[in-house]
Amino acid sequence: MAKPHAEPRLDYHAADGRPTVSVAPMMDWTDRHCRFLHRQLSRKALLYTEMVVADAVIHGARDRLLGFDAAEHPVALQLGGSDPQKLADAARIGADFGYDEINLNVGCPSDRVQSGTFGACLMQTPQLVADCVAAMKAAVTIPVTVKCRIGIDDQDPETALDDLSDKVFAAGVDGLWVHARKAWLKGLSPKENRDIPPLDYDRVYRLKQKNGSRFIGINGGIQTLYESENHLKSVDGVMLGRAAYHTPGILIGVDILLDGKPADAFDFETLIETMSDYAARHIAQGGRLGHITRHMVGLFHGLPGARRWRQVLSTEAMQPGADPQVLRDAFAEVELPVKEQAA
Repeated sequence: MAKPHAEPRLDYHAADGRPTVSVAPMMDWTDRHCRFLHRQLSRKALLYTEMVVADAVIHGARDRLLGFDAAEHPVALQLGGSDPQKLADAARIGADFGYDEINLNVGCPSDRVQSGTFGACLMQTPQLVADCVAAMKAAVTIPVTVKCRIGIDDQDPETALDDLSDKVFAAGVDGLWVHARKAWLKGLSPKENRDIPPLDYDRVYRLKQKNGSRFIGINGGIQTLYESENHLKSVDGVMLGRAAYHTPGILIGVDILLDGKPADAFDFETLIETMSDYAARHIAQGGRLGHITRHMVGLFHGLPGARRWRQVLSTEAMQPGADPQVLRDAFAEVELPVKEQAA
C-alpha cells in the first residue's frame, strides 16, 4: 500500500480556475511501472491506472492489482462494473490503498467489457450510472469521477451526453471526463473505436457551457501540449492518451503549462538513474527489466540516437536476466541537446 503523500492533487472545483492535465487509463499500458516513469517526467499530471474490474478488486490479489509506489501521487484508480454495491466496496478498498480518486469507466467498447454489462454500454442506462456514483460517493471521501463517451451507436450525442451528465452530477459526481467520440459497439473493434468515429470537441465544449460550475475534462486524439492549451480555454481538464504513452517526453511540458512559466532544462541523467534504481528493486523482487523499459521506448523520439535506444530496449532489455546496466548503455547512445550556457 502506498503511504500518504505531502502534496494533495488538484481538487475538482472548476470554479477555482485551476486546470488539470492527466494521462488516460489505458489497458496493458498504464500499469504501475508506466505511471512511475510518467511521474518522473511531470510532478503535476494526474495519473490513472488501467481499468480494474470491481469483482477483481473485491476477490482478487489486491496487492498485485492495486499496489503502487508512493511517488505516483496524484494517482486515480479506474474501476469497471455496473453493480452499485460492488463498486462501492471496490472504491472503499481503493481508497484504503491510498488512491487519490476513484473513476468509473463508462467508455470502454471492448467485447469483454460489454459481456460484463459495463463500460461504454452503460451510456444506455444513465440512471444506473448515477446509482453507481451515489453508492461510491457514500463509500469514500475522495473524489469520484466518470469517464464516458459522447454517445454510443445510434444515440444522439446531444441528448445522450446531457442525460448522463445531468444524472451523475445530481448523484454527486466530482467530475466528468468525456472522450469526444461515439463508441460503436456493433461493427468496430476497440482499436477502430479509437480512430474511426469522428471527434466532436465542440460537443464537449457545449457540455461545459451548460455546466459552468462543474468539472468537465476532454479526451480523444489530443497530440500536443499546444492543443491541450487550446482545449483548456473551453474545458477544465485535458486527458492525454496515446500521445503520452508513445512519446512520454511530452509530459515534461505539463508542469510548464500548468505553472505558466518556463522550467529549467530537464535532467535526463537523473531520470535514467532513478529508473535504473527502480528497475533494480523490481528485479530484486522477481521482476524483469523489460516490465519497466517497455514503457520507455518512445522517450527520446526525434533525437539523434533514438533509433538505437529503441533497438536496445526492444531486444536486449527484454532478455531474461537483463539488468539496469542495459538501460544505462542504451541511454549512452542518445545525443541530448547541448544545454545553453548562461551569459
